[in-house]
Amino acid sequence: MTINRSNLTSHLRTHTGEKPYTCDVCNKSFSHKGNLTSHLRTHTGEKPYTCNLTSHLRTHTGEKPYTCDVCNKSFSHNGNLTSHLRTHTGEKPYTCDVCNKSFSLKGNLTSHLRTHTGEKPYTCDVCNKSFSLKGNLTSHLRTHTGEKPYTCDVCNKSFSHNCNLTSHLRTHTGEKPYTCDVCNKSFSLKGNLTSHLRTHTGEKPYTCDVCNKSFSHNCNLTSHLRTHTGEKPCHMMFVISHLV
Repeated sequence: MTINRSNLTSHLRTHTGEKPYTCDVCNKSFSHKGNLTSHLRTHTGEKPYTCNLTSHLRTHTGEKPYTCDVCNKSFSHNGNLTSHLRTHTGEKPYTCDVCNKSFSLKGNLTSHLRTHTGEKPYTCDVCNKSFSLKGNLTSHLRTHTGEKPYTCDVCNKSFSHNCNLTSHLRTHTGEKPYTCDVCNKSFSLKGNLTSHLRTHTGEKPYTCDVCNKSFSHNCNLTSHLRTHTGEKPCHMMFVISHLV
């Protein structure tokens, strides 16, 4: 893949953190000139991209004149129907120049390319951590806001991530989708299956830095480390205080 000098210079800023383009109004800085140009419109109110009125009105009317012949799902824009049809045809017209992996949507290819370039254009305003996908930034922000938008319909417990809600629901349904290929024991969480497999493989990935003893589970290493530090778990301290 050929990269011209200006693109390389721009890409290097994802590693250096350099932000040479500064807003004259609020002094916010950006690594790319295009991002500064877009930002300035928040001050000027400029809207350079004119929407097709007929197409735009559908966002208000809810009209969806484009219908899929396969599943009858309807769309407000022809382009959305075209993209949807690929879920039926399997067509993937957007191909990565680096690894030849193909995608049905151009946006998915754009996101994938960041696995090669290392670009992380979405930055947290709170802690400056950067992400390659906007969705990952959205999820990360909840660690700062404490927002938990995913709520269990059974017990009303809330979660910050949908995957955590999915895992939690199995405590109600009893579903155990992860099965051991060796003994057919099933688990509700993939991580539990991974831990269980070590009883068959004998793998012990957690090693004590003091005596090099290894353990199959992190919790066992944590308990072992107390033999070196002399630390007593909270519940033991509670019992001892009541015995004195």
